[in-house]
Amino acid sequence: MTTMSLPIISTCSAEGCSYNHDHDCHAAAITITGASSSCGTYVDEAAKAGIDTTGQVGACHRSECVHNSALECSAESVEIGSASDVADCLTFQAR
Repeated sequence: MTTMSLPIISTCSAEGCSYNHDHDCHAAAITITGASSSCGTYVDEAAKAGIDTTGQVGACHRSECVHNSALECSAESVEIGSASDVADCLTFQAR
């Protein structure tokens, strides 16, 4: 069995998320969900949360994305920000 390295979240502009510290995601791993490629890990909370390193993409439910391989993200890195939702994967590209 091999493990792939998880893509990092290069930037996050989702204001108000507990894991967003100065435009860096500090969730250990996020999940991309929904029809709008939203960040399912987004938490609108005043308290800061997360780990001391940059977050990564743990899973992606958007199988129609060119970066999706067996529901895992194969992009080198992703950007999270506001599109149709407050926190979307801006790296999403339809096949």
